[in-house]
Order: sequence, then structure tokens, then C-alpha cells
Amino acid sequence: MAVAVANIMRKPPPPSAFFTPAGLSDFSFLKLLAATAGDIVSADSGEMPRYQRRNARCLVRRIRTLLVLIEFLIETRRPLPSSAVLCFKELYIVVHRARILLEYCLQSSRLWLLLRNREISGYFQDLEREISTLLDVLPLSDFCLNADVREHVELLRRQVGNSRIYVNYEDEELWIQVLSFLEDFGKGRIPDVSDLKSTFTDRIGMMEARDFESEIEFLQNQIISHEGAVDTEADLATIDGVIAVVRYSRFSLFGAQEVKESNKRTTRRPLPLPVRDISALPKDFCCPISLELMRDPVVVPTGQTYDRHFITQWIAGGHQTCPNSGQNLGNAVLIPNRAIRSVISHWCAANGVASNSHASGGISASASTASKAALEANRATICILVHHLSTGENASKATAARELRMLAKIGKENRAMIGAEEKAISFLNLLLRSPNPTAQENAVTALLNLSINDANKTRIITQPGCLRSIIRVLRFGLTPESKENAAATLFSLSAIQEYKKRVVEEPGGVEALVWLLKKGRLRGKRDAVVALFNLSTHPESWERMVGSGAVAALVGAVAEEDGVAEEAAGALALLARQPVVAGMVGWEERAVAGLASVMRVGSERGRENATAALHEICRRGGAEVAERVARVPGVARVVQTVAVEGTKRARRKAAALARLLQRREWRPMPLPAPASASGWRGAGWGVETTGEMSPVAFPVAVL
Repeated sequence: MAVAVANIMRKPPPPSAFFTPAGLSDFSFLKLLAATAGDIVSADSGEMPRYQRRNARCLVRRIRTLLVLIEFLIETRRPLPSSAVLCFKELYIVVHRARILLEYCLQSSRLWLLLRNREISGYFQDLEREISTLLDVLPLSDFCLNADVREHVELLRRQVGNSRIYVNYEDEELWIQVLSFLEDFGKGRIPDVSDLKSTFTDRIGMMEARDFESEIEFLQNQIISHEGAVDTEADLATIDGVIAVVRYSRFSLFGAQEVKESNKRTTRRPLPLPVRDISALPKDFCCPISLELMRDPVVVPTGQTYDRHFITQWIAGGHQTCPNSGQNLGNAVLIPNRAIRSVISHWCAANGVASNSHASGGISASASTASKAALEANRATICILVHHLSTGENASKATAARELRMLAKIGKENRAMIGAEEKAISFLNLLLRSPNPTAQENAVTALLNLSINDANKTRIITQPGCLRSIIRVLRFGLTPESKENAAATLFSLSAIQEYKKRVVEEPGGVEALVWLLKKGRLRGKRDAVVALFNLSTHPESWERMVGSGAVAALVGAVAEEDGVAEEAAGALALLARQPVVAGMVGWEERAVAGLASVMRVGSERGRENATAALHEICRRGGAEVAERVARVPGVARVVQTVAVEGTKRARRKAAALARLLQRREWRPMPLPAPASASGWRGAGWGVETTGEMSPVAFPVAVL
């Protein structure tokens, strides 16, 4: 039996993953095989998959007949010839693969089975062929079978020998109908609600809103995990488009009614599918890396042909040589091998094998068509959701906010469409004051995701009362997640320079970030510290940072090394460009020791930030501060270490710091007393930016 190599994209495991147990007598092994087959046969009286039902029942009948043979051999206890033992060991693997395939069909969603209808039918046919091969070589004449058992086995041999792949064309037509809705959206037409109900509810059996949400969740998981054949652009775009159609249908048919988590039907992630038998595949049609049929063959500079997906992963993993020849790949330009792709397609057609070249074993729309249709379907859904935000009941508003949050998470086009929808941000702003914790959390997280779009940043900032409401959630949010996402929203908004000052000057905003940095969970601390980092980049923010206690909180974060020390070091590096702040931080021995610790054991980014902070402290704080820094144990040694082993930027700043510590060339600056630092004024102390090494910035997370 051929063995295909499982790849890192969660491909199905090879048959060798199911080894027959060692150390068992022939009799014990037959009993184990009978028990395994019996588990499958017993499933025939229980739940069967809605789709692939005929193939599933046929497979169970085959195994039931084989179980009759196995039980006869157990009863007679006749010794088995070695060839028979080998056949039964192969049968053990086939039975395991059959169980996985049946469980896969039971655990998969309805639409997923329709999408992969042809391919899954091919898996059932593969098992039929393997059973046929085993029966051909099984020495039945050595078993002294009675007439009844022999008749059953001979009938099974004829059936599997003559079997052909069975594809339910009604299921194919149903999938085509689903894709027709996608086509309608692509042409700017909204499908009729009665047609949606007829297809999804009456024919596919999605009777409730929770069924639609379960389908969406399952399909999204397939995109994330790239299960099976979902790794071509057309496949991904088609599934994304179908998700958009299902989401629109859910809200068109059922409105924004709430689906409680306890009532949502959970579809377990199915076990991986058994590997298709590739023993009959021409070697030249298989990718040398995956040993599987190539879907998108490409030629590398060495002249070798690989599947684009696998050679791209190989190169992305840092490999610079050809897997086959070992030659250097040079610029690694990948050229489509249209000739071999055409030959593969013809061979697949001639041999009844579903071609995987730009197909998922089913019917897909083109990538561009599906993407455009998904965009239009999402646009129509957004209109429905915004309507529910404005006129719906409280539960409907919470559901609409959740869906807008998810749409804003999964695509930049969705973020732009939601932001452009009249009053969408206004209604989300009103929901920030909701007494419903879930509604408030979804509203603030939706605003966070929308704020990634620069135009939406402006809409949020200019929306009357919206910034104040976000800060109110940061201070008094009903859940920790709401507070954390409010902090992340401030971080996102402050990415635009002119908005930094507005955030800093909004009453209570910086103080709330300080509280979250001190008292919040680790994720909250990170959200708070990166927001403070962003705000620190504004030249007029330092007084507010000092007066609100932000500097003291950042010093505490660096000193306590509670998971945000590296980010806090970056903010201090910016604030320490003011002599007052440099003196405050340099006066704190625990701050200097904390920065030195980050320089010693931190990441590359953290070491750069900590080195820059210490350099600014010594450069701006005056001679007395520099001397205090130099006297802190371990500082001199860690500066020398970074100057030798750090990144280029860190080495440059560490060398400058070392020179400052050695020469003691300081400008005479008065050292402020830490207790009265908030009373200092910054007249005449501009922030110098020429020649500075800015700390490393942080990205915005989408939630």
C-alpha cells in the first residue's frame, strides 16, 4: 500500500500511522480486528451522515460481510497461513481508514460535504478498491469455509470488483444552487429570500439561526487550518464567498435574534481524512516533497518541478537549495509548468480521478468572481446589521454588534464598508453605554477592529462623544475584555500623530491606562503599555505622562519584569528625551536595574528599547544621574555585552552609552526631586529628534 507523506498544513496522515499491534497471536489479532470492524457495523443502526449516505452504508455493508468471515475464522480456530495473516493486517489498516472516513462525514458540516462531494466519494471508492485487492490475494481455499460464508465472500468479491465511483448528482445540483447565489451577488443582484429559504432551510436542513452559525464557524475553521484541498486561491475565495452568502441568509431569514452559546450546535472538527491511494499515480505527477498529486506544478531555477504550495513552504522555511538536486535556487522564481498540469488533467479525466488542479473535488467559482460576490454579500449583510443596531431590541443590538465585530475582523474591505455605512459608528458608540456586558464588549471590540482603517480612525475621533465613551469603558467597563479592548482602541487611534494629543488631553484617559498597567491582567497590561508608548511619541505628552503617574507606572513595569518590561522600556526611551523625565527615571535604581535586566535577557526589540532608554537617561539627565546609573551593579557589563552581541542598532546605541559613561561629559542640568516632578514645566525643553534611534513600535491586534 502506497504511503503519502503528511505535510505541515494538517494533511491527512499516511496509512503507516495505523500500525498493526505487535506481539499478538494470530487468534488474538483476529479478535481485535473483529472488534474494530464491529464498531463500524454497529454504527449502521445509529446516525448516518446526511450526505454521502449511500456510500457510507455501502461501505458498512462491505465491512459487515468481512466481519462474518473473520468471526468464522475465530470460531474454527484453524491456523492461518502467513499470506493470510499479512492480508488481515492490511485489512486492519483499511478498517481504521474506513472508520476515520465515516467519522469525518458525521462530524463535518453540511456545506463542507457538498463542497467536497466528488473528492469524498473518491475516498470511498479507494477503500472499495483496496478491499477488492485484498480479497483477490486472500487464500480463501485454505480456510475451509462453509457454503454460507463462502457465498457471502464471493458475492462481496464480485461487488467490489465491479464497483464504480458513486457521486450523488442531486447533491452536485444543490451545491451549484448555492454557488448561483454567489453569482447573483457578484452581478449586483440580491437573491430572493424565498429561494434562500428553499435551498438552505428546506433542502439542506438548516432550520434555525444556530444551524447557520455552526456552518459559518465550521467553514471558517477550514480556511484557518487549510484542511484538505483548501489551499488554492479559488478554493479559499469560494468558501469565503459561501460564508458571506450563509451569513446574509441567516440575518435575512431569522433577523438578529440571539443564539445562546449553550444552544448553539457545535460541530466538532473532523478527524483527518484517510489518504488517497497513490500507488497508481505516475511518479512524475507527484510532488517530490509531498508525494501527492500536484495541483499547481511549477518549475524552479534548477529545472525540477514541484507543487507550488510545498516548494513555497520549503523556501519560506529558510531553505536555499533544491530539495531534489541540492543545487542553489538563486532567486527562486517559480514558473508555472502548464504542460505537466495539462497532462495531469487529462490523466485524471481518463482514469476517473478527481483532478485537484485548482479544484477541491467539487465545483468552485473563480477567485475573482467569488471575492467580488463575497464583498457584495457582506455589504448587504452590513446594511441589515446596521438597521438592527438602530431599531432592534437590546438582544438584537448585541447580536448585530457581534457580527459587525467579526466582519471588521476578517477583511479590510469589510472595515471600509462598515465605516462608510451611515451612522454605523454612531450606533456602536451608543452601545458602549449598554448595561449588557456582552453588548458593550462587542461594541468596543467592533470599534477597535474598525479603527485599523485610517478613515475610520477619523470617523471615530470626530464622532461626538465617542472618544469619551471609549475612555469610560476603559475606566468602568463591565468586563476585563471590554477594558482591554478599549485600551487597544486608544492605541490604534493614536497611530495618527494629530490624534495623540486629543487622546492625551481627554480627561481620565491616561489615568485609566495607568490603572490598567498596574492592576490589569497580563493582556490588559500589554494593551495599556503599548497605548502609553504610542502617546509618548507626541512631543507635548510628557507633562501629562508625569502628572498622571504614567512615568512611575512604566518604571514599575520595567522593574517588576511582569511581562511588559520591553514595551515599557520603549515608552521610557521616548519620555526620557525630556531632562525632567530622565532625571526621575535615573534616580530610581530599580528602574535602571530593570532596564539592565532587559538588556541582558530580553528579545532583540527589548534590548534595543532598553539600551535607548538608558542612553537617553544618561544623556539628558545630567552628571549626577549618569553617575548613579554607572554605580548600579551589572550595568557596565551588560552595556559591553550589548555593544558586542546586540543588533546593529543596539550596538550603536550601546557604544554611545559606553562612551558617555567613560567620559562623563554631561550638560549641567538640575536634578528634579521625584516627589515634586509633576510640578515641573517644560518651557524651553524641546524634544530633539535628529539622530535619535526611535524605539520599536508595536502592531495593532484584530479581535
